[in-house]
Amino acid sequence: MFGDALKAGKHTIVFDFKYDGPGPGKGGSGVLSVDGTELARKTMPHTIPFLMAIDETFDIGSDTRTTVDDSYKLPFRFTGKIDKVTFKLGPTQMTSDEQKLMRHALERARD
Repeated sequence: MFGDALKAGKHTIVFDFKYDGPGPGKGGSGVLSVDGTELARKTMPHTIPFLMAIDETFDIGSDTRTTVDDSYKLPFRFTGKIDKVTFKLGPTQMTSDEQKLMRHALERARD
């Protein structure tokens, strides 16, 4: 199924990411599945440690800003219909030292 186009009709596409935290910038593992069938599993050594750029966008169906990597070429615009997008965010588990570091970084960013 990987590499094949989806057949017409409704599908459920899920990306499940398990973070290696607590703390900022840790890695994790992601699983991509379609209609309950796992298509890909990848491990990421690290994530973004603090904040995204203020002009970065959250796109669904197209990517208009920063690409995932250098081999990804824009626009690859999705031409189907997306009925619903759901996010399930887990709890943030930072130590008090990590919270202080985060507050300090936010204060510096505001200056």
